[in-house]
Amino acid sequence: MDIELKNEEIKKTKNFDFVDTIRCISMIGIVLEHSPAVGNDIYSNTFDTFIGASFIQLFKFSTIAFFLIGGFLINYKFQEYNSLQYLKNRFKNTIKPWLFWVFVFMVLTTIDRYVAYRKGGEGMLVNHFYQYILELLNHALFYTTYWFILNFLICITILLIFKKFLYKIWFGAILGCISVVYSINIYYNWFITLHSAALFGFIFFLWLGIYLNKYYDKIIVFLNKISWYTLLLIGMISFGLAIAESFHLLNLGSKDAYNTLRISNILYSFIIFAMLLKIGNIPIIQKKFQPRKTTFGIYLIHYLLISRFLPLIFQPLKLDYEHLSIWTNTGILLIRFLITYSLSFLLTSLILKTRLKWAIGQ
Repeated sequence: MDIELKNEEIKKTKNFDFVDTIRCISMIGIVLEHSPAVGNDIYSNTFDTFIGASFIQLFKFSTIAFFLIGGFLINYKFQEYNSLQYLKNRFKNTIKPWLFWVFVFMVLTTIDRYVAYRKGGEGMLVNHFYQYILELLNHALFYTTYWFILNFLICITILLIFKKFLYKIWFGAILGCISVVYSINIYYNWFITLHSAALFGFIFFLWLGIYLNKYYDKIIVFLNKISWYTLLLIGMISFGLAIAESFHLLNLGSKDAYNTLRISNILYSFIIFAMLLKIGNIPIIQKKFQPRKTTFGIYLIHYLLISRFLPLIFQPLKLDYEHLSIWTNTGILLIRFLITYSLSFLLTSLILKTRLKWAIGQ
Protein backbone atom coordinates (compact mmCIF):
# COMPACT_ATOMS: atom_id res chain seq x y z
CA MET A 1 0.00 0.00 0.00
CA ASP A 2 2.82 2.42 0.87
CA ILE A 3 4.46 1.73 -2.48
CA GLU A 4 1.20 2.44 -4.30
CA LEU A 5 0.73 5.72 -2.45
CA LYS A 6 4.30 6.73 -3.21
CA ASN A 7 3.86 5.95 -6.90
CA GLU A 8 0.64 7.96 -6.97
CA GLU A 9 2.41 10.90 -5.33
CA ILE A 10 5.21 10.76 -7.90
CA LYS A 11 2.64 10.65 -10.71
CA LYS A 12 0.81 13.68 -9.36
CA THR A 13 4.05 15.66 -8.97
CA LYS A 14 5.03 14.87 -12.52
CA ASN A 15 1.63 15.93 -13.83
CA PHE A 16 1.65 19.14 -11.85
CA ASP A 17 5.10 20.07 -13.21
CA PHE A 18 3.84 19.81 -16.76
CA VAL A 19 0.62 21.63 -15.81
CA ASP A 20 2.57 24.55 -14.34
CA THR A 21 4.60 24.91 -17.53
CA ILE A 22 1.46 25.18 -19.68
CA ARG A 23 -0.18 27.41 -17.10
CA CYS A 24 2.73 29.86 -17.28
CA ILE A 25 2.87 29.91 -21.09
CA SER A 26 -0.90 30.36 -21.29
CA MET A 27 -0.82 33.29 -18.87
CA ILE A 28 1.89 34.97 -20.91
CA GLY A 29 -0.39 34.61 -23.93
CA ILE A 30 -3.43 35.95 -22.03
CA VAL A 31 -1.57 39.06 -20.82
CA LEU A 32 -0.20 39.64 -24.33
CA GLU A 33 -3.69 39.29 -25.80
CA HIS A 34 -4.98 41.98 -23.43
CA SER A 35 -2.10 44.40 -24.04
CA PRO A 36 -2.90 46.05 -27.43
CA ALA A 37 -3.65 49.76 -27.33
CA VAL A 38 -5.69 49.54 -30.53
CA GLY A 39 -7.71 46.94 -32.40
CA ASN A 40 -6.55 45.21 -35.56
CA ASP A 41 -9.53 46.58 -37.49
CA ILE A 42 -7.91 50.00 -38.06
CA TYR A 43 -5.88 48.81 -41.04
CA SER A 44 -7.26 49.15 -44.57
CA ASN A 45 -4.24 47.42 -46.08
CA THR A 46 -4.72 43.63 -46.40
CA PHE A 47 -1.05 42.91 -45.65
CA ASP A 48 -1.11 44.97 -42.43
CA THR A 49 -4.33 43.25 -41.36
CA PHE A 50 -2.75 39.87 -42.09
CA ILE A 51 0.33 40.66 -39.98
CA GLY A 52 -1.84 41.89 -37.11
CA ALA A 53 -4.15 38.88 -37.37
CA SER A 54 -1.17 36.50 -37.39
CA PHE A 55 0.24 38.07 -34.23
CA ILE A 56 -3.14 37.92 -32.49
CA GLN A 57 -3.69 34.31 -33.54
CA LEU A 58 -0.28 33.15 -32.38
CA PHE A 59 -1.35 33.27 -28.72
CA LYS A 60 -5.07 32.79 -29.21
CA PHE A 61 -4.82 29.27 -27.78
CA SER A 62 -4.24 30.61 -24.27
CA THR A 63 -7.80 30.87 -22.93
CA ILE A 64 -8.85 27.39 -24.08
CA ALA A 65 -5.55 25.95 -22.82
CA PHE A 66 -6.20 27.55 -19.44
CA PHE A 67 -9.62 25.90 -19.16
CA LEU A 68 -8.07 22.56 -20.16
CA ILE A 69 -5.43 22.95 -17.47
CA GLY A 70 -8.08 24.03 -14.97
CA GLY A 71 -10.00 20.82 -15.64
CA PHE A 72 -6.81 18.79 -15.36
CA LEU A 73 -6.21 20.16 -11.86
CA ILE A 74 -9.85 19.93 -10.81
CA ASN A 75 -9.95 16.19 -11.47
CA TYR A 76 -7.68 15.58 -8.47
CA LYS A 77 -9.69 17.91 -6.23
CA PHE A 78 -13.01 16.34 -7.18
CA GLN A 79 -11.62 12.99 -6.09
CA GLU A 80 -10.10 14.26 -2.83
CA TYR A 81 -13.00 16.42 -1.57
CA ASN A 82 -16.77 16.32 -1.57
CA SER A 83 -18.63 19.19 -3.23
CA LEU A 84 -19.02 21.26 -0.04
CA GLN A 85 -15.35 20.89 0.93
CA TYR A 86 -14.25 21.76 -2.58
CA LEU A 87 -16.38 24.93 -2.72
CA LYS A 88 -15.09 25.97 0.71
CA ASN A 89 -11.49 25.65 -0.47
CA ARG A 90 -12.36 27.38 -3.73
CA PHE A 91 -13.80 30.38 -1.83
CA LYS A 92 -10.60 30.76 0.18
CA ASN A 93 -8.17 30.31 -2.70
CA THR A 94 -10.10 31.80 -5.63
CA ILE A 95 -13.33 33.68 -4.86
CA LYS A 96 -12.00 35.76 -1.95
CA PRO A 97 -8.90 37.04 -3.85
CA TRP A 98 -11.04 37.66 -6.95
CA LEU A 99 -13.56 39.74 -5.00
CA PHE A 100 -10.71 41.70 -3.42
CA TRP A 101 -9.20 42.73 -6.77
CA VAL A 102 -12.60 43.50 -8.30
CA PHE A 103 -13.10 45.83 -5.33
CA VAL A 104 -9.68 47.43 -5.83
CA PHE A 105 -10.44 47.94 -9.53
CA MET A 106 -13.77 49.60 -8.71
CA VAL A 107 -12.21 51.87 -6.07
CA LEU A 108 -9.40 53.02 -8.38
CA THR A 109 -11.82 53.55 -11.26
CA THR A 110 -14.15 55.57 -9.03
CA ILE A 111 -11.25 57.74 -7.87
CA ASP A 112 -10.18 58.25 -11.47
CA ARG A 113 -13.71 59.31 -12.50
CA TYR A 114 -13.95 61.68 -9.53
CA VAL A 115 -10.67 63.36 -10.49
CA ALA A 116 -12.00 63.66 -14.06
CA TYR A 117 -15.22 65.20 -12.70
CA ARG A 118 -13.27 67.77 -10.69
CA LYS A 119 -11.49 68.72 -13.90
CA GLY A 120 -14.77 69.32 -15.70
CA GLY A 121 -15.72 65.82 -16.81
CA GLU A 122 -19.19 64.21 -16.76
CA GLY A 123 -20.83 64.06 -13.34
CA MET A 124 -22.68 60.73 -13.25
CA LEU A 125 -20.48 59.55 -10.37
CA VAL A 126 -21.59 62.48 -8.23
CA ASN A 127 -25.17 62.96 -9.46
CA HIS A 128 -26.15 59.29 -9.72
CA PHE A 129 -23.68 57.54 -7.43
CA TYR A 130 -25.51 54.25 -6.82
CA GLN A 131 -26.42 53.83 -10.49
CA TYR A 132 -22.79 54.48 -11.39
CA ILE A 133 -21.56 51.87 -8.89
CA LEU A 134 -24.00 49.25 -10.20
CA GLU A 135 -22.97 49.92 -13.80
CA LEU A 136 -19.31 49.80 -12.81
CA LEU A 137 -19.86 46.46 -11.05
CA ASN A 138 -21.61 45.09 -14.14
CA HIS A 139 -18.70 46.31 -16.26
CA ALA A 140 -16.11 44.75 -13.93
CA LEU A 141 -17.85 41.37 -13.82
CA PHE A 142 -18.79 40.98 -17.48
CA TYR A 143 -16.68 43.32 -19.62
CA THR A 144 -13.21 43.11 -18.10
CA THR A 145 -10.80 40.21 -17.73
CA TYR A 146 -12.33 39.48 -14.32
CA TRP A 147 -15.14 37.77 -16.26
CA PHE A 148 -12.79 34.79 -16.66
CA ILE A 149 -12.92 33.93 -12.96
CA LEU A 150 -16.71 34.28 -12.79
CA ASN A 151 -17.07 32.14 -15.90
CA PHE A 152 -14.66 29.58 -14.48
CA LEU A 153 -16.59 29.37 -11.20
CA ILE A 154 -19.91 28.93 -13.01
CA CYS A 155 -18.39 26.13 -15.11
CA ILE A 156 -17.05 24.40 -11.99
CA THR A 157 -20.43 24.66 -10.26
CA ILE A 158 -22.20 23.06 -13.23
CA LEU A 159 -19.67 20.22 -13.32
CA LEU A 160 -20.17 19.68 -9.58
CA ILE A 161 -23.93 19.46 -10.09
CA PHE A 162 -23.41 16.77 -12.75
CA LYS A 163 -20.40 15.22 -11.03
CA LYS A 164 -21.59 11.63 -11.47
CA PHE A 165 -21.53 12.09 -15.26
CA LEU A 166 -18.02 13.57 -15.46
CA TYR A 167 -16.46 10.59 -17.23
CA LYS A 168 -19.35 9.95 -19.60
CA ILE A 169 -18.60 10.63 -23.26
CA TRP A 170 -22.22 11.59 -23.94
CA PHE A 171 -22.00 14.28 -21.25
CA GLY A 172 -18.91 15.72 -22.86
CA ALA A 173 -20.61 15.56 -26.27
CA ILE A 174 -23.50 17.66 -24.97
CA LEU A 175 -21.09 20.25 -23.58
CA GLY A 176 -19.19 20.20 -26.89
CA CYS A 177 -22.41 20.92 -28.78
CA ILE A 178 -22.99 23.95 -26.55
CA SER A 179 -19.55 25.29 -27.51
CA VAL A 180 -20.33 24.71 -31.20
CA VAL A 181 -23.53 26.77 -30.81
CA TYR A 182 -21.37 29.69 -29.66
CA SER A 183 -19.04 29.07 -32.63
CA ILE A 184 -21.95 29.23 -35.09
CA ASN A 185 -23.42 32.25 -33.31
CA ILE A 186 -20.38 34.29 -34.36
CA TYR A 187 -21.85 34.23 -37.87
CA TYR A 188 -25.56 34.62 -37.09
CA ASN A 189 -25.57 36.82 -33.96
CA TRP A 190 -28.47 35.05 -32.27
CA PHE A 191 -27.10 36.51 -29.03
CA ILE A 192 -24.09 38.60 -27.96
CA THR A 193 -20.89 37.13 -29.39
CA LEU A 194 -18.44 38.57 -26.86
CA HIS A 195 -16.56 35.73 -25.15
CA SER A 196 -17.39 37.40 -21.83
CA ALA A 197 -21.03 36.54 -22.56
CA ALA A 198 -20.22 32.91 -23.39
CA LEU A 199 -20.86 31.68 -19.86
CA PHE A 200 -21.56 28.12 -21.02
CA GLY A 201 -19.29 28.02 -24.04
CA PHE A 202 -16.16 27.01 -22.12
CA ILE A 203 -17.53 24.23 -19.91
CA PHE A 204 -16.60 21.65 -22.54
CA PHE A 205 -12.90 22.53 -22.29
CA LEU A 206 -12.99 22.26 -18.51
CA TRP A 207 -14.64 18.84 -18.83
CA LEU A 208 -12.11 17.79 -21.48
CA GLY A 209 -9.28 18.72 -19.09
CA ILE A 210 -10.80 16.41 -16.48
CA TYR A 211 -11.07 13.63 -19.07
CA LEU A 212 -7.47 14.20 -20.19
CA ASN A 213 -6.30 13.84 -16.61
CA LYS A 214 -8.07 10.51 -16.23
CA TYR A 215 -6.42 9.10 -19.36
CA TYR A 216 -3.21 11.13 -19.23
CA ASP A 217 -0.80 8.18 -19.52
CA LYS A 218 -2.56 6.77 -22.60
CA ILE A 219 -2.69 10.20 -24.23
CA ILE A 220 1.03 10.79 -23.70
CA VAL A 221 1.83 7.41 -25.24
CA PHE A 222 -0.34 8.35 -28.23
CA LEU A 223 1.30 11.76 -28.61
CA ASN A 224 4.78 10.27 -28.43
CA LYS A 225 3.92 8.13 -31.43
CA ILE A 226 3.17 11.26 -33.49
CA SER A 227 6.24 12.90 -35.02
CA TRP A 228 7.02 16.54 -34.44
CA TYR A 229 6.90 17.06 -38.19
CA THR A 230 3.29 15.89 -38.29
CA LEU A 231 2.27 18.02 -35.30
CA LEU A 232 3.99 21.12 -36.67
CA LEU A 233 2.39 20.61 -40.07
CA ILE A 234 -1.09 20.25 -38.56
CA GLY A 235 -0.35 23.25 -36.34
CA MET A 236 0.60 25.41 -39.34
CA ILE A 237 -2.54 24.34 -41.21
CA SER A 238 -4.79 25.10 -38.24
CA PHE A 239 -3.03 28.46 -37.79
CA GLY A 240 -3.70 29.33 -41.43
CA LEU A 241 -7.34 28.22 -41.16
CA ALA A 242 -7.82 30.39 -38.08
CA ILE A 243 -6.46 33.47 -39.85
CA ALA A 244 -8.57 32.67 -42.92
CA GLU A 245 -11.70 32.43 -40.76
CA SER A 246 -10.92 35.78 -39.14
CA PHE A 247 -10.59 37.38 -42.59
CA HIS A 248 -13.87 35.78 -43.64
CA LEU A 249 -15.60 37.18 -40.56
CA LEU A 250 -14.08 40.61 -41.22
CA ASN A 251 -15.43 40.51 -44.77
CA LEU A 252 -18.87 39.67 -43.34
CA GLY A 253 -18.64 42.78 -41.18
CA SER A 254 -18.20 40.90 -37.90
CA LYS A 255 -17.13 42.96 -34.89
CA ASP A 256 -15.74 39.84 -33.21
CA ALA A 257 -13.59 38.31 -35.95
CA TYR A 258 -10.99 36.99 -33.48
CA ASN A 259 -13.43 35.30 -31.11
CA THR A 260 -11.82 32.54 -29.06
CA LEU A 261 -14.66 30.12 -29.85
CA ARG A 262 -14.15 30.11 -33.62
CA ILE A 263 -14.07 26.48 -34.78
CA SER A 264 -10.68 27.04 -36.39
CA ASN A 265 -9.28 28.52 -33.19
CA ILE A 266 -10.57 25.60 -31.13
CA LEU A 267 -8.70 23.26 -33.49
CA TYR A 268 -5.58 25.45 -33.30
CA SER A 269 -5.77 25.54 -29.49
CA PHE A 270 -6.02 21.75 -29.29
CA ILE A 271 -2.96 21.33 -31.52
CA ILE A 272 -0.86 23.80 -29.52
CA PHE A 273 -2.00 22.14 -26.30
CA ALA A 274 -0.96 18.75 -27.71
CA MET A 275 2.47 20.19 -28.53
CA LEU A 276 2.84 21.55 -25.01
CA LEU A 277 1.81 18.17 -23.61
CA LYS A 278 4.44 16.50 -25.77
CA ILE A 279 7.12 18.95 -24.62
CA GLY A 280 6.20 18.36 -20.98
CA ASN A 281 7.90 20.13 -18.10
CA ILE A 282 10.34 22.98 -18.81
CA PRO A 283 12.52 23.30 -15.67
CA ILE A 284 13.63 26.90 -16.31
CA ILE A 285 9.99 28.03 -16.24
CA GLN A 286 9.49 26.32 -12.88
CA LYS A 287 12.63 27.96 -11.51
CA LYS A 288 12.29 31.49 -12.85
CA PHE A 289 8.52 32.05 -12.94
CA GLN A 290 7.20 29.78 -10.15
CA PRO A 291 3.86 29.50 -12.00
CA ARG A 292 2.09 27.54 -9.26
CA LYS A 293 2.54 30.48 -6.89
CA THR A 294 2.35 33.47 -9.22
CA THR A 295 0.01 32.71 -12.14
CA PHE A 296 -3.30 33.55 -10.48
CA GLY A 297 -1.84 36.73 -8.97
CA ILE A 298 -0.58 37.84 -12.38
CA TYR A 299 -4.06 37.34 -13.81
CA LEU A 300 -5.75 39.28 -11.00
CA ILE A 301 -3.33 42.21 -11.18
CA HIS A 302 -2.53 42.57 -14.89
CA TYR A 303 -5.86 44.12 -15.93
CA LEU A 304 -5.57 46.66 -13.15
CA LEU A 305 -2.23 47.76 -14.60
CA ILE A 306 -3.54 47.82 -18.17
CA SER A 307 -6.64 49.86 -17.33
CA ARG A 308 -5.28 52.22 -14.67
CA PHE A 309 -1.45 52.35 -14.95
CA LEU A 310 -0.61 52.11 -18.66
CA PRO A 311 -2.79 55.14 -19.58
CA LEU A 312 -0.60 57.25 -17.29
CA ILE A 313 2.36 56.31 -19.48
CA PHE A 314 0.87 56.27 -22.98
CA GLN A 315 -1.88 58.91 -22.96
CA PRO A 316 0.57 61.83 -22.47
CA LEU A 317 2.45 60.59 -25.57
CA LYS A 318 -0.67 61.32 -27.68
CA LEU A 319 0.13 58.51 -30.11
CA ASP A 320 -1.96 58.45 -33.28
CA TYR A 321 -2.23 54.67 -33.60
CA GLU A 322 -4.35 54.77 -36.75
CA HIS A 323 -1.53 56.48 -38.65
CA LEU A 324 1.26 54.31 -37.26
CA SER A 325 2.52 51.27 -39.15
CA ILE A 326 1.60 47.74 -38.12
CA TRP A 327 5.22 47.23 -37.06
CA THR A 328 5.21 50.30 -34.79
CA ASN A 329 1.89 49.34 -33.21
CA THR A 330 3.15 45.79 -32.69
CA GLY A 331 6.27 47.19 -31.03
CA ILE A 332 4.09 49.31 -28.74
CA LEU A 333 2.01 46.23 -27.94
CA LEU A 334 5.16 44.32 -26.93
CA ILE A 335 6.33 47.23 -24.75
CA ARG A 336 2.93 47.38 -23.04
CA PHE A 337 3.05 43.61 -22.53
CA LEU A 338 6.55 43.67 -21.03
CA ILE A 339 5.60 46.47 -18.63
CA THR A 340 2.37 44.75 -17.62
CA TYR A 341 3.71 41.24 -17.21
CA SER A 342 6.90 42.33 -15.43
CA LEU A 343 5.05 44.54 -12.94
CA SER A 344 2.33 41.93 -12.40
CA PHE A 345 4.96 39.28 -11.67
CA LEU A 346 6.92 41.64 -9.40
CA LEU A 347 3.87 42.77 -7.43
CA THR A 348 2.65 39.19 -7.06
CA SER A 349 6.06 38.06 -5.81
CA LEU A 350 6.19 40.92 -3.30
CA ILE A 351 2.63 40.35 -2.03
CA LEU A 352 3.43 36.67 -1.48
CA LYS A 353 6.01 37.78 1.10
CA THR A 354 3.46 39.77 3.11
CA ARG A 355 0.36 39.08 5.18
CA LEU A 356 -1.68 39.97 2.10
CA LYS A 357 -0.58 36.79 0.36
CA TRP A 358 -4.15 35.50 0.70
CA ALA A 359 -5.08 38.10 -1.94
CA ILE A 360 -3.07 36.19 -4.53
CA GLY A 361 -4.86 32.89 -3.96
CA GLN A 362 -4.15 29.98 -6.31
